[in-house]
Amino acid sequence: MNGASEFYVVREGDTLSKIASKFHVTLDQIKEWNPQIKNPDIIQVGQQVRVTAPSQGPVGQDEPFPGKDFFQPTVSSPIIEVMGWRLIEEGCSAYPGDEPDFQWSQEDRESYSLWQRKLGFGGSDADGTPGPESWRKLHVPALSR
Repeated sequence: MNGASEFYVVREGDTLSKIASKFHVTLDQIKEWNPQIKNPDIIQVGQQVRVTAPSQGPVGQDEPFPGKDFFQPTVSSPIIEVMGWRLIEEGCSAYPGDEPDFQWSQEDRESYSLWQRKLGFGGSDADGTPGPESWRKLHVPALSR
């Protein structure tokens, strides 16, 4: 998978414990990497579960805001894909099949607009174009350079 980290798609009969064992990680790690899973006893077939630690630059650092002009249909960057995975983690996905990629797209804009609305923004402040404040709150992991 090309994501910022590895994800596993839940199959019939899976539990988080079985998934952790399959990927040689602990159940606590799976829970830490998947904060969107509120009840570890309830997972759904087809759900994506992060099974490796997020790939990022210096631990605890966020990717700096690349500027509003960065978010154009002609832009292709791993920053956009990592942003997409963060939006999915926050429950703000308009991606078909929950698969973001490097290319800035309408799905990225729609997903980011969901994030902006989740933060309480409205109107033109929730148009799907990242701004410095909403970007900072998304905590996109810094990419290794």
